[in-house]
Amino acid sequence: MACRLADSSFLFMGCHQRPVRSRKIASVSTPGTSYLNHRSLHRGEFKHPQCLYPKKRTRIIKAVAIPVSPSAVDSTEQRKQLCENYGFTQIGEPLPENITMKDVIDTLPKKVFEIDDMKAWKSVLTSVASYTLGIFMIANAPWYLLPLAWAWTGTAITGFFVIGHDCAHKSFSKNKLLEDIVGTLAFLPLIYPYEPWRFKHDRHHAKTNMLFEDTAWHPIWREEFDSSPALRKAIIFGYGPIRPWMSIAHWLMWHFDLKKFRPNEVKRVKISLACVFSFIAIGWPVIICKTGVMGWIKFWLMPWLGYHFWMSTFTMVHHTAPHIPFKSSEEWNAAQSQLNGTVHCNYPRWIEILCHDINVHIPHHISSRIPWYNLRSAHKSLQENWGKYLNEATWNWRLMKTIMTMCHVYSEQKNYVSFEEIAPEESQPITFLRRVMPDFA
Repeated sequence: MACRLADSSFLFMGCHQRPVRSRKIASVSTPGTSYLNHRSLHRGEFKHPQCLYPKKRTRIIKAVAIPVSPSAVDSTEQRKQLCENYGFTQIGEPLPENITMKDVIDTLPKKVFEIDDMKAWKSVLTSVASYTLGIFMIANAPWYLLPLAWAWTGTAITGFFVIGHDCAHKSFSKNKLLEDIVGTLAFLPLIYPYEPWRFKHDRHHAKTNMLFEDTAWHPIWREEFDSSPALRKAIIFGYGPIRPWMSIAHWLMWHFDLKKFRPNEVKRVKISLACVFSFIAIGWPVIICKTGVMGWIKFWLMPWLGYHFWMSTFTMVHHTAPHIPFKSSEEWNAAQSQLNGTVHCNYPRWIEILCHDINVHIPHHISSRIPWYNLRSAHKSLQENWGKYLNEATWNWRLMKTIMTMCHVYSEQKNYVSFEEIAPEESQPITFLRRVMPDFA
């Protein structure tokens, strides 16, 4: 779930395949401070960091040597300070490199993997009922209450996505054909092709926070940011003010191009695309015939935009923070990325109910076979056994402000560099967000 901006030919794009570049130095930083991984020093692997971006000019600068402090994530006090700065309730300690995914999975109770048909179909009933209520509210609300009705309905229809999401992960039913049917139907109101999304989402789980291969939110590459003035402006807006709707770009660029899929996937992709286009060809004219173009905007488009708000927000909160690195395949560690690189975030309870606990995300990345209704008990087990390694937050303005104003361009040393540091004269949208977004945590 999510998107990546930047390509010289397109305004929006998915992840490009690139040659993997070696990254030899692991680092963690707070704003203005960088810390080297002490293990690299012990192993004698320290090297001067290579220049990531093409050099455009040569300048002579003065360097001041300062003592190397302990890594920020190795210090309890500094982790507490980062929590305060970023809007987190806990920033986890680094997971030891010798811990494997099997070690983590083996600590989970067996019951969290059990599929309960009654609970699965109850979630379908919840989503259908809440969406029906939303449509009723839209039809009967005075104009000044329509935003509330749209917010409810967009959140309710996000529950449809989560049902399809479980079907794609084979955690909805033991009947796999039924899962594919339910998943396809659940995605139709969202005009989301089920199979294309499933194929790309599986890659996200297999390569979470891998620098080149992950299909979810990526940092922007400096060379892409510098490639053209028009693209740079689009990137700044995309990763700034309109970031909570950037999943629309991902939807467009990733799921409708047959060239992005393996030959053995194309047949199933075509079936999903046929279903989506059939829904558009039949459903949209019916809506317009009954309610007019304004009715289509009122009953379909606005809730759909509400859904994409949650699609984008959930995904970027799950995997984006100044202290969470993206790593090359050479350095990538599955357990560190899934346990240490995924964020658990609490939302208002009505949102969690309508969205079927998609926010309880760390256990989902430990094993995608855990049904949504068992995620909370799985998370409780992770807290008991691995609690000090978990990143946790409660959704708040400071958390969103941190992501939208700081987490922009990839930096090997600092994980992210803000657009304001690179192009302050063109970063007025980010400066505006920094000024107007509340700083409440």
